[in-house]
Amino acid sequence: MVVIANEARAGLVRGASRLEWLTVAWMSTEASVAIISGAAAHSLSLIAFGADSLIELGSAGVLLWRLNVDLRRGAEFPEEVERRATRIGGSLLFVLAAYVVVSAAYGLWAHEGEEFSMPGLTLTVLAIPIMWWLARAKIRIADQVGSHALRADAVESTTCGYLSGVVVLDLLAQLLVPAWWWVDSITSLGIVLLLVKEGREAGRGERCR
Repeated sequence: MVVIANEARAGLVRGASRLEWLTVAWMSTEASVAIISGAAAHSLSLIAFGADSLIELGSAGVLLWRLNVDLRRGAEFPEEVERRATRIGGSLLFVLAAYVVVSAAYGLWAHEGEEFSMPGLTLTVLAIPIMWWLARAKIRIADQVGSHALRADAVESTTCGYLSGVVVLDLLAQLLVPAWWWVDSITSLGIVLLLVKEGREAGRGERCR
């Protein structure tokens, strides 16, 4: 990892801030569209995807604060504040995972499926390249300025891309084979694995080291 300093570093930190503002804008759109379209289509996977976007939106807000303090005060940023915020986000991910498991189990027991959602499909297809681009751009700057927090945020963007792919497969299955009422519940259980992994890393403070 190459670490640079002074004016060049400040420019990179400002670039990271712009990336985080783009993340905030996209996550706000992603959360609102996913939750609204998920509720309309009774899609658990879309609702879980939107809820995860809300949690990532909060993480982006914490990182924006950190980057702003970095520009003003450099190394004086209180690391414990970031660790605490990350652990809270991790706890919320576990709560979300539990909700998804219970809802998926109920859907399988009651034989309840989802309706196809074109807004949901459009959103998740767009999310894949957007998250891929954001993740690569954040990693590039994180390695240059030596920021573990920014690199961890890039991993969140990558995870969001994987989640998008899972939901795309779910929605395509619903479109092509409507009789498969169980697809949404099974797919949402796959999302739980990613949520738990993300929550465990946050609980151990791996995003802040």
